[in-house]
Amino acid sequence: MRIPTRMLFLLIMICMLVLAGCPAAAPTDSAAESQESGAADGKVTIEVWIGQSDFAACIEETIIGGFNAQSDNIFVETVKMEDVWGTARPAIAGGEGPDVVTTPGPSFVFELVQAGQLLSLEGASDLHNWGETFASFALDLGRVDGELYSLPDEMETLVVYYNKTVFEEQGWDIPTTMAELHALAAVANDAGFIPFSHANADWRPSNEWFVGEYFNHVAGPDKVHQALTDQIPWTDPDFVTAIDLLNEAQQNGWWMGGLEFYYTTSGDDRRTALATGEAVMNIEGSWAVRALHEDFFVEETGGNDWDWFPMPTTEGDAVYSVGMGNTSSINGNTEHPEEAAAYLAYAFSPAVQAQAFVDCGKQPAPVVIPEGTITGKDERVARLFETLGQAVADGDYGYTTWTFWPPKSDVYIYEEIEKVWAGDMTSEEYLQGLDTLFQEEFDAGEIPPIPDR
Repeated sequence: MRIPTRMLFLLIMICMLVLAGCPAAAPTDSAAESQESGAADGKVTIEVWIGQSDFAACIEETIIGGFNAQSDNIFVETVKMEDVWGTARPAIAGGEGPDVVTTPGPSFVFELVQAGQLLSLEGASDLHNWGETFASFALDLGRVDGELYSLPDEMETLVVYYNKTVFEEQGWDIPTTMAELHALAAVANDAGFIPFSHANADWRPSNEWFVGEYFNHVAGPDKVHQALTDQIPWTDPDFVTAIDLLNEAQQNGWWMGGLEFYYTTSGDDRRTALATGEAVMNIEGSWAVRALHEDFFVEETGGNDWDWFPMPTTEGDAVYSVGMGNTSSINGNTEHPEEAAAYLAYAFSPAVQAQAFVDCGKQPAPVVIPEGTITGKDERVARLFETLGQAVADGDYGYTTWTFWPPKSDVYIYEEIEKVWAGDMTSEEYLQGLDTLFQEEFDAGEIPPIPDR
């Protein structure tokens, strides 16, 4: 398949993510001291909200602490909370919130822009040369009606992680088609294993990971592209088949043992189940690599080995859904827009993105990272990003819901699918509701930029 120039540029960027080489601008050893000392007299203070995990703490030290250590006139104060987005959303609507706004994906930016709650980044982009730093394809995702409002962060895809030790002990082959995946799930279930360590107790929108993967891997990315560009409806029979298969997996109790466990199991517990071999597979994003490798597949959980394989498809050809994990914007209520932009310029610089990848396992933003910067990463991590780059070059990419669907449709996808799982709605009814809502947003011009195939 012939790939557009913009997608080729994205390919180059992704391939370079696992490479390296950049001087300077990386955080210094004094970063932690700067963060602890607080804002010095005369410095403008801006506020950034972060989570309470070890990962968030690493980001605080590497990026925020690094910025504070090198800035003469700005200090970034962090506020830690359990649910950053859930707390920030109503705060911003009420005229408050952090100076720098982080959302779970570009779809959420549309909602905030429509409410007049974010500042344009066009001036900051010109000042800090973001048009040269970011891949053009990725930067376009931050635009609403042609105006830049957010910077995309963490280039992502979804794959199937699996307990390699159990697979080898059971003599299971890696599935490449959806039929093989479901057949393997049935075999694993009969053998006393939980086929998939899936749950949404910590993050309800994780429902959309699975809806999106079944759309892209059962109906196919070409069909998804046609629907996103309003060439076919979401009620197309191939989408019905996708939701039927997704519901089959849930009704069979393949996901964490049944709905009651799916809705109540924590993220740590489901990943521990995969590591111990209680569960054998997990469909999740590339963001999970660091945690699985460093925190879960360890001696304390049995010392099992892990690996990943691409999400199977109807025909067996590998497809990788591409998306952005987070976005960063400037709060429309901020009193310090220039200072907030200066922090974003530092945080999204290639050197700092590379350092955060090495130190914290943070997936880099779609910026061009010079060769030689990223070193010492696990082979499975490198292989994932290298394979993703080749897939984009070959046109074997799909679309993540939180990146390419409009905001109301995105929320509908992960909320209303629970009615299908509960037996209160058929697949056809679910898709009709999605099609109706999507059409309203499409007609209103609220669709994120959709790259050509």
